[in-house]
Amino acid sequence: MDFTVVHLIVGENTMRSSGSGAVLLMILLSHMTSALEVPLDPKVLEGLPQPPTITLQSPKDYIFDPRENIVIHCEAKGKPHPNFSWTRNGSHFDVEQDSKVLMKPSSGTLVIDISGEKAEAYEGTYQCTAHNDHGTAISNNIVIRQSRSPLWSKERLEAITVQMGVSLVLQCRPPAGLPPPVIFWMDNIFQRLPLDNRVSQALNGDLYFSNVLPEDNRNDYICYARFPYTQTIQQKQPISVTVLEMDTMNDTSLYNVTNFSANPTGERRPGFMTPLGASSTKMVLRGETLELECIAEGLPTPEMSWQKDGGELPTSRVSFLNYKKTLKILDVSEADAGDYTCTATNRLGTAHHNIKVNVKAAPFWISAPRNLILAPNETGILTCRVNGDPKPDINWFVNGVPIENAPEDHTRKVDADTVILSRVQSGSSAVYQCNASNEFGYLIANAFVSVLAEPPRVLTPPNQVYQVITNSLALLHCATFGSPIPTITWFKDSQISIKSEDPYVIHENGTLEINVAQSQNSGKYTCIATNNLGVKENHVFLEVKDPTRILKQPEYKVVQRGTSAVFECKVKHDPSLIPTMTWLKNSGELPDDERFEVDADSLTIKDVTDEDAGTYTCIMNTTLDRDSASATLTVVEATPTPAIVYEKPDPPTDLELTDQTERSVQLTWIPGDEHNSPTQKFLIQYEDLLHEPSIWVNMTEVAGTRTTAQLDLSPYVYYSFRVLAKNQVGYSQPSQPSRQYRTNPAAPDENPSDVHGEGTEPGNLVISWKSLTGFQSNGPGLEYKVLWRQSDVDQDWSSKTVANSSHFVVSGVPVYVPYEIKVQALNDYGNGPEAEVVVGYSGEDLPLSATDGVLVMVHNSTVAQVHWEPVSSHSVRGKLKGYKVYYRRERGLHETEEEVDQEAQHQVLTFSGNQTEGRLPGLQPYSLYIIFIRVLNSKGEGPQSQEKQFETPEGVPGPPSFLNVLNPSLDSLTLEWGPPVNKNGRLTGYTLKYQPVSNTTEVGPVKVMDFLVNETTVTLDNLNSSVLYKFYLSAKTIKGAGANVTKEASAVMGTTVPSRHVDIATQGWFIGLMCAIALLILVLLIVCFIKRNKGGKYPVKEKEEAHQDPEIQPMKEDDGTFGEYSDTEDHKPLKGSRTPSNGTVRRDESDDSLVDYGEGGDGQFNEDGSFIGQYSGKKEKDTHEGNESSEAPSPVNAMNSFV
Repeated sequence: MDFTVVHLIVGENTMRSSGSGAVLLMILLSHMTSALEVPLDPKVLEGLPQPPTITLQSPKDYIFDPRENIVIHCEAKGKPHPNFSWTRNGSHFDVEQDSKVLMKPSSGTLVIDISGEKAEAYEGTYQCTAHNDHGTAISNNIVIRQSRSPLWSKERLEAITVQMGVSLVLQCRPPAGLPPPVIFWMDNIFQRLPLDNRVSQALNGDLYFSNVLPEDNRNDYICYARFPYTQTIQQKQPISVTVLEMDTMNDTSLYNVTNFSANPTGERRPGFMTPLGASSTKMVLRGETLELECIAEGLPTPEMSWQKDGGELPTSRVSFLNYKKTLKILDVSEADAGDYTCTATNRLGTAHHNIKVNVKAAPFWISAPRNLILAPNETGILTCRVNGDPKPDINWFVNGVPIENAPEDHTRKVDADTVILSRVQSGSSAVYQCNASNEFGYLIANAFVSVLAEPPRVLTPPNQVYQVITNSLALLHCATFGSPIPTITWFKDSQISIKSEDPYVIHENGTLEINVAQSQNSGKYTCIATNNLGVKENHVFLEVKDPTRILKQPEYKVVQRGTSAVFECKVKHDPSLIPTMTWLKNSGELPDDERFEVDADSLTIKDVTDEDAGTYTCIMNTTLDRDSASATLTVVEATPTPAIVYEKPDPPTDLELTDQTERSVQLTWIPGDEHNSPTQKFLIQYEDLLHEPSIWVNMTEVAGTRTTAQLDLSPYVYYSFRVLAKNQVGYSQPSQPSRQYRTNPAAPDENPSDVHGEGTEPGNLVISWKSLTGFQSNGPGLEYKVLWRQSDVDQDWSSKTVANSSHFVVSGVPVYVPYEIKVQALNDYGNGPEAEVVVGYSGEDLPLSATDGVLVMVHNSTVAQVHWEPVSSHSVRGKLKGYKVYYRRERGLHETEEEVDQEAQHQVLTFSGNQTEGRLPGLQPYSLYIIFIRVLNSKGEGPQSQEKQFETPEGVPGPPSFLNVLNPSLDSLTLEWGPPVNKNGRLTGYTLKYQPVSNTTEVGPVKVMDFLVNETTVTLDNLNSSVLYKFYLSAKTIKGAGANVTKEASAVMGTTVPSRHVDIATQGWFIGLMCAIALLILVLLIVCFIKRNKGGKYPVKEKEEAHQDPEIQPMKEDDGTFGEYSDTEDHKPLKGSRTPSNGTVRRDESDDSLVDYGEGGDGQFNEDGSFIGQYSGKKEKDTHEGNESSEAPSPVNAMNSFV
């Protein structure tokens, strides 16, 4: 539970009731003080009473789908939690008496189950009431209507015959649905008819032809109407159009010919088909979309153009559709009213039509009433500022009852759009409603008035320790809550009362500011919160720490390759803080190299290489501050042997001062030994013994060839000079100092620099500057004259002289106004030069008001455009930095209230400057979002605008969550899948596609199957067991199909194939090799056969008797011949072969058999070069075995088996 409240307090002075309401309102506003914000701390909120506040409600116009339950939202918060009730059509709606109606627990949301019921029975106007002991809040009037998709009325459509070149209109006249249907034209194969500049569809759905051509001949012009909620599509009877050309017309009797023209193919000037006449009117509401349409006929086809009479079209909101026949303007405002002219042009002339646009406005908020929390005897004001055309009527209600019918309350006064509550008392808490209405709509806003008496509470944790660095800003917080608002006082060390003066500033929120903290500011601080109901105190502690400083910085190094380089970095820091030393090279980390050694106060680089050259930085960090210093390392060639020794030069000697004047002196010296490296320059330094003794400051440099320098001096300085010589190796030691030379005092030569004027809090202006050094003071008694005056206001300069300070605070100034500022230096010897004027601004305050007119336009399921009205510059109360848009996804539209993500965070987009619109990307489809906007200035964010809800439409779903292959068999398998994780809408079904695949190339026809949304399995039959199939499954919503989930599997294995291996039998090189082997075997067989025949007749009988082995001898390996075979009746085959009835021989066991390389098959050869099964003229026709084929495959067939 949280409050968004404004606490308005009126002083205790008694107000007279006489005088007009306007005078009373001005008096009240003049007495208003700061707002009371109720913090979100649960410990504070616990036990605080709160009247009801409506947090969620359904839109005013709710069209429901009769296939789904009706859900009417009404959520509210309050303490105690509110009770809910409903009215329907102005009468009490008894939810408990209707078994089909359920009110959710701890909620007012109604869920109406219309299954098996007439949905029309629940149509009507509903209003929710939330009530607790402290008041009653009401919702909008929610009109519930059932979506309807009526059937197309039956009509007989005559065929249309037209002459080529004339214009034509095909009327659609769809049935009136709720909401209206989407119209489109298609042919009888469900292909959209092509639209162009000549053929276009009007906003009412009619199809317009500016001129007809022979290509318009067709008998299937069909108008379709799609009804969004029921997702049904209905079609009109097809319309037949015949276009007659001149040749046909001359030979044909014309019957049923429309639009006959004496010159059908002749060109003609443009004319308007819609709208008719020379002018028309159009009314549109503010904030809606304006669509103006002009469709012209003519030959050639006219071109369209638009202009606004006496003004320009709003380029950022205007678009042209339908080939510029439709002008569309988004987010219409009053400035869009006026006369618009559409012009149709072809080469024969032009035609004009004027459309007068009137812009009206439903009521819209200028300032909605805000919740009030008042203490007893305080006074508050509720304002209800609205606008509209016509001007809205404003009516006030108390706890849902018209204020004139409510019990009389003498402390309440109603003045038009304002309710004044004077000296409220405990127990008078209530919820007020403002109702603003005109003929185009209404607005209702609830604002509670809670009378609260609470003693002070300190929200800042006790004994909190604040740590700051010396000379920095310290802020000690004392956040409090109470009603009336507590008064805050501060004490140091429980004794010293702190006033809001240097060095302290006490802010309105109780925070104690110490602008420049010093060590003496350390200690215990006590804040005391007081109101008329009690006193509460809290203790905090401030520790002011010494700053971190680098005392000895790393120095520039020039080292030879292969030597070592050492950088020193000695640091001083507060002993109570833990320091951390970090070294960087060229702003990055040191190389990961053991040659780099980091000690407590140094960095050593051993065996230096060329890559080590660069800038090295040491950084000392503590928990409160940091300091850093850098030096450069230069790597040079190693010195050859014998090496020339290069060293730093010796210091100069014998310094003398001559030609002494008031503001100058000449310094001379004698150079020291250069040590083999010429002197490049001399550096002259001075010491100011009066202001900064022991500190030497660089004064000037001269060339290494000079031994004198003319030095310009400043007044009131005790000078001492020294000289350093520099060569390639480095600087020499300093010379001995010269004798002291004193200059006389004078008025300052310059004023402070870096003058700024900037407020740190509302009502102040902090003028700051960079103080002059003692060297720049030119004399004793240095002070600063600070001058300021408000810009653009005729007034004299205000001034204040300060000393020993670099800032001055001007209090009691208006919020964020420009001031002219000057700071002039002066001392005992006079004033400095006239100071330059600098413009600064007084302190900013948080923005006063929220933006109005928040409008969200949803472009698609993931992107929306938000528009808002800019706030007035006066209400910004500072420099406008932009607008922060907060939006959060409440839930998916398909989710129930219990599924809402309560921990969903707001997404925030900042639109800089005075932008009034922005794009919200990355939205989730089919979701409910909440959005509000805050104004941003340099001080922070202003109050939030009224929360607005919007919904994203459905999108395509994500891929199904899984796709599995189950129960594979010889020629079938079963697929099972799950619904998508991201449905992005209401699923309408699934689409399955599958096809045979080979290697990485998809082959074979694609088969498509569609399934209902509740089907998640399918069994596929008649599959080829030797073929691999690829399956593609996608889910569908009304927006189309989503991404596929794919699987590969075969019928027998039923396993998915994550990656395909190359099939060696399909590779070209393998096929070629097999062909060569087959050809070689064929040649060998033929040679063997010929050689065998040339050997004469074999004594088969004798051989048989000699070899009792029933099987014939195998082929001899030495001569390639065959052994004898049996001539017995059983005709046993050769060993390792079978002899089919046709006498061919089949090789089953040969090492070179082609069967080893094929995919099955018998590997037999026939007579055109095959292995012959007999060796003489005798044929064995009656020998056959088993189930062998009567015809052996050819070599070609055998090779085909490889593929």
